[in-house]
Amino acid sequence: MSDIETDAQAAFEIFHSLDAMEGLAGPPPPAAKAAGLAAWPGVRTARKVWPGFLAAATIALASTWLSQHYGAPVMLFALLFGMAFHFLHEEGRCIAGIEFSSKAVLRLGVALLGARITAAQIMGLGVMPIATVVVGVTTTIAAGYLAARALGLSRSFGILSGGAVGICGASAALAIASVLPRHKDSERDTILAVVTVTALSTTAMILYPIIATSIGLSHVRAGVFLGGTIHDVAQVVGAGYTISQQTGDIATYVKLLRVTTLMPVVIAIAFVAARAGGQGKAEPRPPFPLFLAGFAALVALNSFGFIPKPVGAAANQVSSWCLVAAIAALGMKTSFKALVAVGWRPVAAMVIETAWIFALVMTAVQLWG
Repeated sequence: MSDIETDAQAAFEIFHSLDAMEGLAGPPPPAAKAAGLAAWPGVRTARKVWPGFLAAATIALASTWLSQHYGAPVMLFALLFGMAFHFLHEEGRCIAGIEFSSKAVLRLGVALLGARITAAQIMGLGVMPIATVVVGVTTTIAAGYLAARALGLSRSFGILSGGAVGICGASAALAIASVLPRHKDSERDTILAVVTVTALSTTAMILYPIIATSIGLSHVRAGVFLGGTIHDVAQVVGAGYTISQQTGDIATYVKLLRVTTLMPVVIAIAFVAARAGGQGKAEPRPPFPLFLAGFAALVALNSFGFIPKPVGAAANQVSSWCLVAAIAALGMKTSFKALVAVGWRPVAAMVIETAWIFALVMTAVQLWG
């Protein structure tokens, strides 16, 4: 082949690559290539999900930057930005990746939460905080169930919102939603729970330290109170350290104790949902959520010191990013119109749950000898 023919072929390939950049179809790939790497299931899946995943990741990065610079909750930014891009989930190439981010990425983020918890942190708190947390989590979920029934909401929303308020806010809502039976309003209920629990947690971060200091709680009691009542981990840290270093440390440990209840609660909900599904009308449930096994394994490894601190810190960062990306994807799956149509009842239910855990923990702190 002459140099002129070689240059012509190169120019032809360049122009075809430019056409592909504009969305025009290029020449069909050779049969050998089509039957090679591109035919692997993993490669096909990656090519299918990357546009939507990239959209969720971009929203997560933007939300994180804004949160770091303006001090607002990153989950709230991710939700609102995701909902602004709801049109990406209506049609087009992003749908598969958005679904992937709201499910697989979510489960990875929940599993990696275990890398921040150890058994020593739990046992070092003593009996009273542990008993308060256990009673608070279980009764708040029960209060959510009863409040939902009284307000005409679904049982699933009551359990979902009660777990979000009682355990760890948006992370708990996402984990519980992943094992609840699916129905037509599942995504909407999850978004409602996350939006409301984030707003309530931010409000509590501002008001609860003022309440704790105004009634004269000691630093230890204030830490137990803040860690046992505020919904999200970030807001607990922010509220605790506004009082003192000791209050912040204790509040963080109490909050981590609440986070440890996530695994048994989600396993129990998955078991009950599977039993209910086996009796007839609900969809069949998976036998066991594998991401919870990963959560438990990381807690055990971290408790025995097998996870180096740099690795644990990296796992914590990856977990936080995965949860933000999952929230962004859930936001893209929900429209403002659908949320407005729900009304005041879901918000009222979560306010009742918040008031319940506030009263319970405050009473326990006051009676603590």
